[in-house]
Amino acid sequence: MANPKTLLLILGPTAVGKTELALRVAEHLRCPIVNCDSRQIYREIPIGTAAPTPAEQARVHHYFVGTHALDQDHNAGKYEQGVLSLLSTIFAAHDVAILTGGSMLYADAVCHGLDDLPAVPPEVRESVNRGFEQGGLVWLQSEVQRLDPAYWQIVDRQNPARLRHCVELSMVLGKPYSSLRTNSVKERPFRIVKVGLDRPRAELYARVDERVRQMMDAGFLEEAKSVYPHRRLNSLQTVGYKELFAYLDGEYDLNRAIELIQQNTRHYAKRQLTWLRRDKDIHWLDAREEYEKNIDIIDSLLRADCMQEK
Repeated sequence: MANPKTLLLILGPTAVGKTELALRVAEHLRCPIVNCDSRQIYREIPIGTAAPTPAEQARVHHYFVGTHALDQDHNAGKYEQGVLSLLSTIFAAHDVAILTGGSMLYADAVCHGLDDLPAVPPEVRESVNRGFEQGGLVWLQSEVQRLDPAYWQIVDRQNPARLRHCVELSMVLGKPYSSLRTNSVKERPFRIVKVGLDRPRAELYARVDERVRQMMDAGFLEEAKSVYPHRRLNSLQTVGYKELFAYLDGEYDLNRAIELIQQNTRHYAKRQLTWLRRDKDIHWLDAREEYEKNIDIIDSLLRADCMQEK
């Protein structure tokens, strides 16, 4: 008999419609939502990360939204530990918890676990730093492509901190950094059900463009200005902020910055789908369908006694 405690993952590319579906499913099941987004945890940047609004959080209790300051270090390993501890509390009161967001490595960490990361020897760090100083971002990008093609498909390719982290660990491990997500699958004391939300590519990209426009109308530029003094922090090395910081530095005008945010977000959505398509455990839903129909499908998945425990 399947474990009655179930972690329901609602996955999909950015702007596909995960937030509203997750809210409606959570209201239907009367359960909380655990956020799975590596940037929405930072309290200073809710607009640029499209974090759940106060009104959305009033509908359903959310965890891991606005819980960290920008200068607080966070990673997939810490997220895994925090969520597993949280789930033990949630499952004391609920049979289902929903985990949703766009950070695939974080989702994989919760479902499968990550191996303990080795320390990076000083000589490796110095070697990578020299390569970066001499070859710049292009060198880091080429090294990630060479050392870890799978991670290259989903990483923010303009984020030197993430690229450098991948290169360093791949060199230390002698294998791709992303292999840590599949090297050993850890047992979880709950069932895992995954659904993916998708829609036609042209429609998805149009939604991405519209979301960026809405974010600008909501005060994204003012938010970027407020955190501009901290622009070197790793937490701000992400799509949206880096383009607006470049605008504030005078590299191009605001219209060009907005165009680049839209373009880079579309590219990110494509990489998210590439990663998710590899997971054969995901049950895909059409985001164009009525919410009631998709909720019925999710209900049937949760009821299925034949679902394999993870």
